[in-house]
Amino acid sequence: MNAPLLQWETQRAFLAVLRTGSLSGAARLLGIAQATARRRIEALEQSVGVSLFVRSPKGLLPTDMARELISHVEAMAVAANAFNRAASADTAEVAGTVRLTSGQLLGVEVLPPMLRTLRRAHPHLAVELNVSNRLHALALQEADVAVRIRRPTEATVVTRKVGDLHVGLYAAPELLAEQGTPERLAELADYPLIGPDRNAQDIAFLHEQGVDCGAARTVLRTDDHLAQFAALRAGLGIGVCPAQLAQRHGLVRVLPEVAFNVDVWIAMHQDMRRVPRVAVVFDALGAALTAFLQPR
Repeated sequence: MNAPLLQWETQRAFLAVLRTGSLSGAARLLGIAQATARRRIEALEQSVGVSLFVRSPKGLLPTDMARELISHVEAMAVAANAFNRAASADTAEVAGTVRLTSGQLLGVEVLPPMLRTLRRAHPHLAVELNVSNRLHALALQEADVAVRIRRPTEATVVTRKVGDLHVGLYAAPELLAEQGTPERLAELADYPLIGPDRNAQDIAFLHEQGVDCGAARTVLRTDDHLAQFAALRAGLGIGVCPAQLAQRHGLVRVLPEVAFNVDVWIAMHQDMRRVPRVAVVFDALGAALTAFLQPR
């Protein structure tokens, strides 16, 4: 009865060392003693018959065998987390844990006030918010609910379009006070720009809109939309921004002919519709996002 648990605990230690690069880091991550983490790694190495890590000035580095095992132990971790969420409360109650994933801009700037309202209505509900631009697989239950800026295509996923981000060019008032406001698209050559760095798709799309994000024009380049937004608010340059966020932070629209919409979707695995706490999060966030995205 204890063997499977022991095996999973050793594999958790293995994954923790992979993520932190040290036994001490793994121990902190798991809330165990460093000696316990060492024993679990040694037990796993004994069971597979090879060393899994080598010491280096940068910490513990995985061997070739360890790299082969990474995908398997990560899959087990996903399954274990999904099991824990499913078992965290009676399925008839709006209580327990729901894992939510979202891109960085929406996850940091838009969702937190909505989650506060949700928590007030359901105080026994806990949310694991994964803020990442990586698309977590709902079909594999890496997340219960996802907010995405492109429609999920998994066959077993329920999707709902909640609205559009109305994107245009904006600048901080301080920047325009210093440098004036461009009247024509060609004048952007005389202004500092904020734009993508290596994301060829974003660069090409903006070029189609008449915005050249080449190195000569762009004073700050980053593929992180949240970082672009922070730089825009700081007055570093002119850049793209959703109207909904620009209005909230007092940014000024320039060159209104540059305009496009970005779909926003909420999604969950179809089996999760029968779990009240997940369905409540899906419906509540869907309604809140729809209200937020309404044109003003």
